[in-house]
Amino acid sequence: MLKQFFIICSGADQDILEGCSKGEQTKYVGIGATVFFTAVMAFIASSYALFTVFDNVYPSLFFGLIWALLIFNLDRFIVSTIRKRDRIGREILQATPRILLAVIIAIVISKPLEIKIFEKEINTVLLKEKNAMALQNKKEVANYFKSDLDKNKAEIEQLQLAITTKEKEVNNYYETYIAEAEGTAGTKKLGKGPVFKEKIAKHDLAKAELDSLQVRNRTRIAELNTTATSIQTDLDKKITESQPIIDGFDGLMARINALNKLPWLPSFFIMLLFLAIETSPIIAKLLSTKGEYDFKIEDQETALQATIEQDKYQRELLVKTSATIHDKIYEDLAQDKSIYDLQRKNATELLKLQSNNFLEKQKQTL
Repeated sequence: MLKQFFIICSGADQDILEGCSKGEQTKYVGIGATVFFTAVMAFIASSYALFTVFDNVYPSLFFGLIWALLIFNLDRFIVSTIRKRDRIGREILQATPRILLAVIIAIVISKPLEIKIFEKEINTVLLKEKNAMALQNKKEVANYFKSDLDKNKAEIEQLQLAITTKEKEVNNYYETYIAEAEGTAGTKKLGKGPVFKEKIAKHDLAKAELDSLQVRNRTRIAELNTTATSIQTDLDKKITESQPIIDGFDGLMARINALNKLPWLPSFFIMLLFLAIETSPIIAKLLSTKGEYDFKIEDQETALQATIEQDKYQRELLVKTSATIHDKIYEDLAQDKSIYDLQRKNATELLKLQSNNFLEKQKQTL
């Protein structure tokens, strides 16, 4: 059962192969097994690659199966169409495009499996890239809101500076009228004289202005602080909203790029392994000697070719002979007087009809 299945996978003619030796059958069983297991590896690789795209098992398995069947069909076609020739040069020339196709298939199959094999290393590279992207994103978002925050901060500082300046002015007036009352400055007379009253009046006026300025500026500062909090909230929200996009930066293309940033030698050897697996049926056919199966296939093909060429020659000869006979018949008929008289009579009647028809048309136009 398994033997028959692998023979089917090899693309060999089962009826012809059944009449061959056990060794010949074993050779094609091995070729068929290689084709089958290459398709299995293609199924695993494509399913994993598609899982990184869909994040769902079922569509990944479905499309992975379709891809595996496609690879299986291609490999089976490549192997089954290679024919053993009398000269090795012709065999290599025949196999060259098939080998190139096998190389492409091997690269396509190996890449997703490389991604899975080096998954931990790739995750490390992706983590570094995500961290760098997160920092860059925060920087860009901060720069986007920077002008509004700087403008808000500058206005708060100006309002606070106005209050501080007025407080200093009020404190100076306070020190001046206290010194006047103590007699340590100004008129240097102890007590609350006219100068003292004048200076305390200035202090009270400045203090009233300070109180009004504090109420007005602190109200505005509170509004600006609320605005700053709102801007900061928007900034944090923007960063939070963009973070899932950065966290999701682990798709197939990102992993392939991350794989390319790792040392190339391990990945290269894995690719060579799949290249050897994919091209092994072709190489096996090229290196093997011309076997019993090949002779039987060649016998069938040459017999069919000979039959086709013989049928073609007979048809060409039949056409040529028939043409010669018909030429002779028509040549003899051309000499027959009765046929000539009949043709002359018919032509005369036809001319009369044409003349009468022309006359009627001419009358209608007058």
